[in-house]
Amino acid sequence: MKLPSSRRPTDIWHRFQDDFDQLTRAMGDRWPSIFDEEGEMSGHQWRPSVDVMEEDDHFLVKADIPGVDPKDIEVTLDNGCLVIRGERKWEKEEKKEGYMRTECSHGTFYRRFNLPETADPENISAKGKDGVLTLTIGKREVSKPKRINIQ
Repeated sequence: MKLPSSRRPTDIWHRFQDDFDQLTRAMGDRWPSIFDEEGEMSGHQWRPSVDVMEEDDHFLVKADIPGVDPKDIEVTLDNGCLVIRGERKWEKEEKKEGYMRTECSHGTFYRRFNLPETADPENISAKGKDGVLTLTIGKREVSKPKRINIQ
């Protein structure tokens, strides 16, 4: 018996993941602090949205980081681990008739991605334009398994 697509276990799992991601984004700065890469408690308050794409000869990583000065962003690549961290500084509050409105997240951010071994750490560039950080990571040839005949 074939289950309807909305009842397949993998679909339910993906829906759970999407719902959980929405919940954590909605919690914003009310969400408990998370651990940083050294295992220390951290006060990261927001996570920039990131797209990771693979092209024939390179990888592209695009992070939406509007309002962040490039000097406040650090990008590192070590042992196949790409780290983007920085800070969006608090600029101003809008106060009118006894209320305050703040919709943009502020504070530090940290994103970490494990790249495949085909990523070339010697061929990476970063560019910021219109609030989008674009990282281009070249690919390198990796050794392919060689079959050895037994005699």
